[in-house]
Amino acid sequence: MRITQEAKAATAERILDSAARLFQASGWEATTTREIAAAAGIAAGTLFNYFPSKEAIAARLISVALEEAEQEFESRPAGDASPEEDLFRFIWTGFKHLRRYRNFLAPAAEIVFSPLARSSPDRSGDAIRVRHLEMVGRVLAAHGGTGALRAVAMQLYWTLYLGVLAYWAADASPWQEDTLALLDHSLKLFLASLDRKEENHDQRKSE
Repeated sequence: MRITQEAKAATAERILDSAARLFQASGWEATTTREIAAAAGIAAGTLFNYFPSKEAIAARLISVALEEAEQEFESRPAGDASPEEDLFRFIWTGFKHLRRYRNFLAPAAEIVFSPLARSSPDRSGDAIRVRHLEMVGRVLAAHGGTGALRAVAMQLYWTLYLGVLAYWAADASPWQEDTLALLDHSLKLFLASLDRKEENHDQRKSE
């Protein structure tokens, strides 16, 4: 029997919903793809026709939340915010949309994003990282930047972002005030590094 695109989309959505519930109830490590498949009402092998790994499921949940956050951020009225304020708002909007995944986000993100963690054959976090960094470039371009970050700047930003994300996922301070302070400090460090590179570039041109 031929499965329609609508049926496939419905099954994929059911897998994501089931996985999110299990991750939240049982935790990241304890949840298996077999359990996710059973909760979604499909055979264990069928799940891999939709997602090649548990990490890919988590990556899709994270990706959808961040895409929603990006849409919210870009729909904001234009204002006179500084680059730091705009980046802060962009990142915090993402955290707001990820909030429902906080209890399993840190261990999932460690596998999905970190190059030091166990590698995943589908490299499911790469698309999220690329899209996020492109958005950072667009934010900076809106404030007169080039819009294209150098590799070292991208690596610095992404390392700082993942550190703040992991901290936020476990932050028990009221209203995540500690994360707010850490994010503020991290963005100052990142933007200062960009200013320093511009100064060095201008100095080399004048020599």
